[in-house]
Amino acid sequence: MPKLSKSVVERECPTDKERFVWDTDLKGFGLKIFPTGAKTFVFQYRTPEGKSKRYSIGKLSDTLTVEQARKIALARHRDVLNGQDPQGEKRAARQSMTVDELLDAYLTSEAFLGKAASTQAIDRGRIERHVRPLLGRDFVDKLTPEAVKRAHRSISEGKTATTIKTKPRGQARVLGGKGTADKAALVLSATYKWAVEQGLAKTNPAAKVGSWKTGQRDTVLDNSEDYARLFTTLQTMEDEKRIRQAAADAVRFIALTGARRGEVLGLLWRYVDLKAGQVVLPPKAHKTGHKTGNPRVIALPAQAQAIIARQPQGEPDTYVFRPAKGEGPISLNHVWEKVRVEAQLPQALGLHGLRHSIATHLAMAGASAVELMEVMGHKQIQTTMRYIHFAEQARSTLAERAAAVALAGLEGQREKAPVVQIKGGWK
Repeated sequence: MPKLSKSVVERECPTDKERFVWDTDLKGFGLKIFPTGAKTFVFQYRTPEGKSKRYSIGKLSDTLTVEQARKIALARHRDVLNGQDPQGEKRAARQSMTVDELLDAYLTSEAFLGKAASTQAIDRGRIERHVRPLLGRDFVDKLTPEAVKRAHRSISEGKTATTIKTKPRGQARVLGGKGTADKAALVLSATYKWAVEQGLAKTNPAAKVGSWKTGQRDTVLDNSEDYARLFTTLQTMEDEKRIRQAAADAVRFIALTGARRGEVLGLLWRYVDLKAGQVVLPPKAHKTGHKTGNPRVIALPAQAQAIIARQPQGEPDTYVFRPAKGEGPISLNHVWEKVRVEAQLPQALGLHGLRHSIATHLAMAGASAVELMEVMGHKQIQTTMRYIHFAEQARSTLAERAAAVALAGLEGQREKAPVVQIKGGWK
């Protein structure tokens, strides 16, 4: 038997039957020649149990030369010496679920379908536009925390940014960034958590990387001047036809009620009761409803009622805040960024920051944790307590600021106090 080389492989001709040519240097490394003339490299070995198996390395081509095939065969030979079964592992890899397939299963699960419709839409977008393109082809049990980190960095750097067609003559810009990357990783982690519970995965590689939560959002509208700039900017931009009334009113509604963005964008006329001055969201229409099974009641101040009353009346299942085209829901991403910049509001202030602003000012005004939970629609007391703690910190800071002038006067009085000699020393 010759040592397999480029010249030897090229010289071997097909016959009317399949045949093998084995390498003299590396035991088990061979060339399979088909009657058609096709040539494939193989590696023959025995498993630890003594069973003979044949591992297919690949077809001879410009991308798989004799020497490349030899290196692969040598690697498989080492695997066998270490007690592994290359063919068994290859078959298992072929049969295992891909991340794409896992995502498909998750999107049809009760865990996902039990979420609010607005949350489903947002999570689905993160999966389709960011997670699938980067990780979809990986095998579920082969995905590593390092791979998740690389995907997170790619999304942060905008490598998944693109423009997609959403409807006839409609387009949507898919952006990246740190916040998008964090939320995409959270969706992936939720998928794997479900998969582990269902026995579809052994571990959660996204959870091992660390917490992707962006932390407590302390950026809020500090005072009435901030709110004045916001509402003045909205009115100016609306009057100048730079934003639509529906978009401006949706932002106003969030700022006045502290409702979640998804709750406002997905608000249907059937949820509105202007006579009672409230909105009643069924369990599946708000974030915590799929866990608690309870509706969420949003009490409407007079201005919020007026905002809803001036929207074009629709059918029960149509959106209160309608998009310019299509069936909706309305989008506020680009609108908010323009408004925030023109109103000279903090760069870190997102639409959700308007909700945090309401909660923070309620806490500053002395609202109890129970009252905050009711108004904000929180499920867990821990979520509400962060506003209580923030308010306590803010009040402490205000106390220091309030005392600053008096303290300055006290220090000045000490500096100007006359020094007099008394018995036993100086004063």
